[in-house]
Parts: sequence; C-alpha cells; structure tokens
Amino acid sequence: MKKTNPWAWVPTLYLAEGLPNVLVTAVAAVMYMQLGLTDTEIGLYTAWLGLPWVIKPFWSPFVDLFKTKRWWVLAMQVLLGSALAGVAFTLNTSVWFQGTMCFFFLMAFASATHDIAADGFYMLALDDHNQTWFVGIRNTFYRLAVIMGNGLLVPVAGAIAVGMGVKEAFAWSLVFYGLAAVFIGLWLYHGMMMPHADADVSRSATFVEVAKGIKKMFVTFFTKMPVKLTVFAMLFFLFYRLPEAMLNTMTKTFLLRSNEEGGLGLSLVDYGVASGTVGMIGLTLGGILGGILAGRDGLKRWLWPMVWAISLPDIVYVWLSYTMNSNIWVVSTCLFVEQFGYGLGFTALTLYMLYYCKGEFKTSHYAICTGISYLGLMLPGMIAGLLKDTVGYRTFFIIVMGLCAVTFLVSAFIKIDPSFGKKEQ
Repeated sequence: MKKTNPWAWVPTLYLAEGLPNVLVTAVAAVMYMQLGLTDTEIGLYTAWLGLPWVIKPFWSPFVDLFKTKRWWVLAMQVLLGSALAGVAFTLNTSVWFQGTMCFFFLMAFASATHDIAADGFYMLALDDHNQTWFVGIRNTFYRLAVIMGNGLLVPVAGAIAVGMGVKEAFAWSLVFYGLAAVFIGLWLYHGMMMPHADADVSRSATFVEVAKGIKKMFVTFFTKMPVKLTVFAMLFFLFYRLPEAMLNTMTKTFLLRSNEEGGLGLSLVDYGVASGTVGMIGLTLGGILGGILAGRDGLKRWLWPMVWAISLPDIVYVWLSYTMNSNIWVVSTCLFVEQFGYGLGFTALTLYMLYYCKGEFKTSHYAICTGISYLGLMLPGMIAGLLKDTVGYRTFFIIVMGLCAVTFLVSAFIKIDPSFGKKEQ
C-alpha cells in the first residue's frame, strides 16, 4: 500500500460522511419547519428518512463482496452530489414536498452506503491503535459537518431569503446547488488522496456467493459472543442514545419556534451560532477528548464517565423550558455543555462497535451495529413530535430526562476487554 498520511484523507472522508447525514436528519427539519410543517409532521417524516441507515446491513454484503471500499466511497460521493442537485431543482416546483422527500431518500441511501464503505476503508487502511487514536478525529470532522449544516447553511439560507427578498424555497435551492458543487469537489479530492490499501481487495462475486456471504455474515455477527452477552450488546446499540433520539429534532424546533408556540424564538443567525457553532464546538471537543482518553487508558476505564456525560447534561433543556431565557450567551453556554457531554459519551458507542466487530466481515458487522443504533434513533424520533405536541416542551424534556435511566441500564451489562484501545507498549 502506498503510504499516505491519514491526516490527508480521514478528516475529509468523515466530513463527507457527516454532511449528507446532517442535511437529511437536521437541516431538512429546519427547512420543512420554515416551509410550514408541524412538529408532528416534521418528527414523523424526518424520522422515516433514517430508514436507509437502519436497513443498510442488508446491502452491506454487496459493498464487502463487490469492488473495493475505495470504489464505493467515490461512487457514492458522485451520487450524493446528484441527489443534492435534485433537492435544489424540485424545491421550486408544485410537487416540492414529494420531490424533496424523494431526493432526500436517495441522499440517505447513498449516504448510508457511503458510511459502510468509509467505515470499512477506515478499518482496512489503519491498524488497531490508529483506529482508536483517530476515532476522536473522525468524530470531530463528522461533527464539523454538523457545524457546516446548522451553523453555516441554515443562517445562509435565512440571509439569502432576507437579503435578496426571495421566498424561503428559492433560498434553500441555492444552498443545495452549492452543496452539490462541494460534493463534486470532495469526489475529485478523494480520488487523488485516498490510499489504495493492500487489504482493500477488489472482488466480483456470483449471486450464490453473495447469498452465502450474507448468511455467514449474520451468523458470525450473532455468534461472536455468548448468547447473553450478544443480547446485552444489541440492547446497548439500540437504547444507548434513547434520550438523544427523542431530543434530536425537537430541540431544533424548540430553539426556533416563537414564544407563543412554546419555543425560545431564536433567529436563524442566533440558531446557527448557538446550536450549529458553539454547540458543535462543544461536541467536537468532547469527541476529541473521548478519543484521547480511550486511546490512553482503554475504553473500559472511561465507559461510565462517558455514560454520565451523554446523559446528565440533557437537563439544560428542562432549565431553558422553565426560564425561557433566550439570551444568546446563555443558550450557547447550555448547548455547549450538553453537546460536549454528548461528544464525550458518543465515543463509547463508536469504540464499542469497533470492539464488537473485530474479526472477519468487520465492515458488514459494523454496518449491522450502526443499523441497530439508527433504529434506536428512528423509532423514538417518529413519535417525539407527537409527544411534544401533546404535552408541551417542558413536560417533554422532563420525560426525556427520565429516559436517561435506560442508557445507564443497557451500559451496565456489556463486557469490554480492559486492553482494548490502549496503545501497545
């Protein structure tokens, strides 16, 4: 393998992995809110857009058994650019909702496939220690994509609408055309900078071989550990982020909706600063710190501090819903604390997935893990808007705090090798 410094491709690869995800799961929610949808509708439709990430294990064997991971990464980046252009084009038509949902689904499918290939390439091109060390970096740039989505694109769309005196739909279409150009640029860059890993072998399998590969993939996945430990691992993947699944979309509408609707009434610029920039900086720093700590002492040593970190800071939304304090400095501080904790706590989930997937079919097994984890985000997210519209933001956030007990419960039963993640002496 031609030696290429991981710094030359890991950051941009995970920027490309994170950006379509945040567009589908976060920016789309803000856009649909501006275009007149209710929280119940937003929660339901944007949660459905997460389906490709849930079912991606069923086509991940094709990524494992055909071509190379590098080839799949580059192909999906071209498809993502095309889907972004499709969203931009349909926004100003009479079928704007049906059209944008169609292209968002295409984007989600391409993004989920890109995730499989990118994560697989990451594991094939880096050794165990570099995988652990760079997990903070990859999570950091994944979250920088969130900053770009919420902290830059949302305010830019608002500024275009106000500055040019155009409708929100037209402003958003310009934003998505720009994003299509960005992905074409990423495709060209990665074509030059991503290494050709020796372990990333091109394959061409028959249908029978694919069927056998799928069967073997699932059998080996569920027999990696004793049955009891496998069940605990699946519950951990599914419920570790339950509170976040409920908060994911509703915190965005809480920050943006008017006081009369129960929200803080932030402007798009203030939203971009508080959530998309300050909050994501906290998330980034938490992710970096998590990777450093786990790389130094191992995941097992830091599991419980990470569990506390991903759960306790959610209480800031309870406080904000009681005080209704919309001061940009106060809101930004609250979001920094909450997102820092989430970034630190999310490291535990990422590393445990890598730990569970060691061995044959690691790419497909990692896809199964992330699919189960996304199911844990999708199903609660579908009812989050309805629950919030029923009980109001304040009671909704209190319920979410109670759900943090589930995170602690599923974390109590997983088993981790104390040496996993430590730098070899």
